[in-house]
Amino acid sequence: MSKQPVESSQAEANAARIMNKGPGGIHPGVFYPAFGILLAATLLAIFKPDLTAEKLWDVQLHIVDKFGWFYVLSIAIFLIFSLWMGLSRFGDIRLGPDDEEPEFSTLAWFCMLFAAGMGIGLVFWGVAEPLTYTFTDIKPGVDAEGADLAHQAMAQVFLHWGFHAWAIYVVVGLALAYSIHRKGNPVSIRWALEPIFGDRVKGWIGDVIDTVAVVGTVAGVATSLGLGVQQIGAGLVHLGVFDEVTDPILIGLIVVITALATLSVVSGVGKGIKWLSNFNLGLAAIFVVVVLFLGPTLFLLRGWLENIGVYLAQVIPLTFDNATFTWDEAMVGEGARTGSGWQSSWTIFYWGWWVSWAPFVGVFIARISRGRTIRQFVGGVLLVPTMVTFFWFSVLGGSGIFQEMFSDGGLVGEDADGNPAVEQEGSLFGLLDTLPMSTLMAIVAVVLITIFFITSSDSGSLVVDMLASGGDPEPPTWSRVLWAVLEGAVAIALLLAGGLAALQYGAIIIALPFAVIMLLMCVAIAKELRGEHRLMERARRRAVREELAKDVGVSVTEDLTENFDEHFGEPVELHVEKVLAQHKND
Repeated sequence: MSKQPVESSQAEANAARIMNKGPGGIHPGVFYPAFGILLAATLLAIFKPDLTAEKLWDVQLHIVDKFGWFYVLSIAIFLIFSLWMGLSRFGDIRLGPDDEEPEFSTLAWFCMLFAAGMGIGLVFWGVAEPLTYTFTDIKPGVDAEGADLAHQAMAQVFLHWGFHAWAIYVVVGLALAYSIHRKGNPVSIRWALEPIFGDRVKGWIGDVIDTVAVVGTVAGVATSLGLGVQQIGAGLVHLGVFDEVTDPILIGLIVVITALATLSVVSGVGKGIKWLSNFNLGLAAIFVVVVLFLGPTLFLLRGWLENIGVYLAQVIPLTFDNATFTWDEAMVGEGARTGSGWQSSWTIFYWGWWVSWAPFVGVFIARISRGRTIRQFVGGVLLVPTMVTFFWFSVLGGSGIFQEMFSDGGLVGEDADGNPAVEQEGSLFGLLDTLPMSTLMAIVAVVLITIFFITSSDSGSLVVDMLASGGDPEPPTWSRVLWAVLEGAVAIALLLAGGLAALQYGAIIIALPFAVIMLLMCVAIAKELRGEHRLMERARRRAVREELAKDVGVSVTEDLTENFDEHFGEPVELHVEKVLAQHKND
């Protein structure tokens, strides 16, 4: 019998005691530092965009140069840890009371975690990234061409968007789900590290942990919002709504869509966020299937299987690739395409982006995963989205590669210097232009991006508000609105400070401290699960001993009774009565 989690009434009392709320329902030690840091960074980027862009470049260059290997090693550890959790003896432990059923259906659960996890990114990079690796920005050290180069490109895409990315979410989500649902703690990052720091998580150490998580979450979500609004702008230009995309148009789009996200986050998880996630995942499924059947269907299906095979054959060397033998000290500019420069623009950017999203996605999927076992949690979060992601890139990216290699081309152009270039924001719409019903498909794509924008913003705002409110799962409405607006403001600031490059730099920088926190989470959850498993084993052995003792006692009694009857010629009960009577007479 396993150790039961804290009873709900005790959990509520514990939460009320430790949240330490200030006026307005916020936790002052987290809310004010996080809000101050983000507000200062936003104002600096808006009023000093050139200076901000320069400083972001300098800091991220230093981080990639000195800590790029640390990102690579950390992601590998997170993947190994996630697989261990799902396959080990801990897999049967339930994230909640032992007899509790999941709060949400499997389909609704999957829709919400997938939409929150990487919705905008899939639409933005679905065509652009495979095209880029194949035709315009080939990874240094890759000596291939034609079909082999396309396979290498897809394997690299799968590395960035597959098991490794979702393993990051498994680590944070599992640590938080166990802490929240099994132990009855508030919805807060700090409590996942209680096994290491003990009661110190109630003080300044816990405040620092949650503050880093809040800043990282807002920066990570803002990165996605910046990407999304750039692609929405490109789609509207493609549809003829605007002649060109300008900063005022992008800012206006962010303001409008942030307002819609604010309405959604006010409605809560069970209404707006859940409904929008379900609708958008269904729309995304229809979209990718239509692209599959309107395009070179058999080519795409064959390519999907081949891509998986090439990825599996290369996943280990790709996992630990640090561009060591293509490194160059002369990497001094943003356009440098040495191995280290390529890593910083792509692999390290993705690892930083996913880690910066980890507090948000981790808290969110922990919040919606009550009642599932650890094995179900790991399997659902790690395997299902990865397989869907592989299919998505094989269809959209494969369609783009087919168009360039075997059809009329047109998706790869030239930059200002005459070099081959892919318009990353507009490549999806360029592909849709080659298909039947291109206008309708473009409208659907814009709707997809917009709703992914909303679900990312409202989910992120809800999670940030939980952290800034001391772990309250139902934080104040006014602060939900505040954080949603601030996320939009950070996205605007990063766009003004350098667009896509600034978004990438910010993600890499903010992820470094939280990657350290995530490594500590691995240690903490392993320690907790070992302790619980020991208690479970002790209880099981005690139950076996008691059952065995009971069986042995019954068996011995029956054997003694049978042998006694045969020896004395009378039942043992009658003989005992005679002996007692004789003893009384004597």
